[in-house]
Amino acid sequence: MIKVYSTKTCPWCIKVKDFLKDKGVEFKELDVSSDDGAREEMIEKSGQMGVPVLDIDGKIIVGFDQAEIEKLISSD
Repeated sequence: MIKVYSTKTCPWCIKVKDFLKDKGVEFKELDVSSDDGAREEMIEKSGQMGVPVLDIDGKIIVGFDQAEIEKLISSD
């Protein structure tokens, strides 16, 4: 399962989620602005406080790195 750590107002988060939806990829969205546990989990996994952060099968992507996301979702 892909996890997307994001906030509702982050434009890059919206781009990531739209990209995954357009590709037909299911994901779990975790809003780190309202979920303290998700925020702590994101920071622990990525070392980052900024969003978006994606966890794709244990591989962490910080930001909207379309090429890397594409590579990881097509290898599934």
